[in-house]
Amino acid sequence: MNDNLVNSADLLAWYDANAREMPWRVAPSDRKAGVLPNPYHVWLSEVMLQQTTVAAVRDYFVKFTRTWPTVTDLAAADDGDVMAAWAGLGYYARARNLLKCARVVADELDGIFPSDEAALLKLPGIGPYTAAAVASIAFDVQATVLDGNVERVMSRIFAVMEPLPASKEHLRGLAAGLTPADRAGDYAQAVMDLGATVCTPRSPKCDVCPWADGCAARMAGIAAELPRKTPKKKVPTRYGVVYFARRRDGAALLERRPDKGLLGGMLGWPGSGWATEQMPHSPPIDAHWTTLNTTVRHTFTHFHLELTVLTASDVTGSANVGEFYDTADFKPSDLPTVMRKVWDVANPRAKDDI
Repeated sequence: MNDNLVNSADLLAWYDANAREMPWRVAPSDRKAGVLPNPYHVWLSEVMLQQTTVAAVRDYFVKFTRTWPTVTDLAAADDGDVMAAWAGLGYYARARNLLKCARVVADELDGIFPSDEAALLKLPGIGPYTAAAVASIAFDVQATVLDGNVERVMSRIFAVMEPLPASKEHLRGLAAGLTPADRAGDYAQAVMDLGATVCTPRSPKCDVCPWADGCAARMAGIAAELPRKTPKKKVPTRYGVVYFARRRDGAALLERRPDKGLLGGMLGWPGSGWATEQMPHSPPIDAHWTTLNTTVRHTFTHFHLELTVLTASDVTGSANVGEFYDTADFKPSDLPTVMRKVWDVANPRAKDDI
């Protein structure tokens, strides 16, 4: 039950005047005029936006939709091409699930996304948040969208003191109580925009918030303190070794990682496993190896990674892992970020090749 003086009408009026422009979004004025969102665009953008910023996603979205204009086009794409196009966006399991989902929609659903949350949840890679987002934004279904922005807005409007993640379901219930039956899609985007641009993590702009008068946290003077969060465990550091080998003709030794696990399905340099202690390892090819002084560092969600880089040039013979890629068939931009960092330290003058 909403005991606060906030309502969807005030937020929607604010959204009509302040909606962010995004390449996958239908503006509220166009939507009122009858322009319908493209479910493929909504789904694609929501998958890309998982744990990734809008700024980082824009160019990727444009590239994907130009290369594969429909879900059927994406379903027919080569796996390696899609993984290469995704390179740098991170969380590569999303790209693998993207292809799986596209193929189910294309092959089993005639290229049409379902509008029902329950049906959407049956598709590969679609969880509760994405199902609610696609149902509401693409089809105007009264579904409760709960991302980090919405959690923050709800925790402040209702002054929820219980920390996240324990308060997540409570916040979901509060968000559901405010979700209107009319203009559900615009409302979902409005509340996310509010959290992203006004009700920000630090220094919320309460003076321009359409819900300020009914915000319990603002009235208590604690808006900036919410939501509370249970302290995270210390992130461990893992270590590994990578081998950067090139033949005299410039061809580089690369291997495609297994489909499952971190960076699954992506190209990368051969190397050891990643562990909290340096693991035994052996070079992928017989050569004169030089250890670089620069360590490559990268942070994943659950751990930091430090890679020792060994290089060899003018190598000959065959490798026991991977294969050599000619310069015409390989672009550093096809690599995930951590592997591009290896490229950068092994080729300090070749960054323009990316």
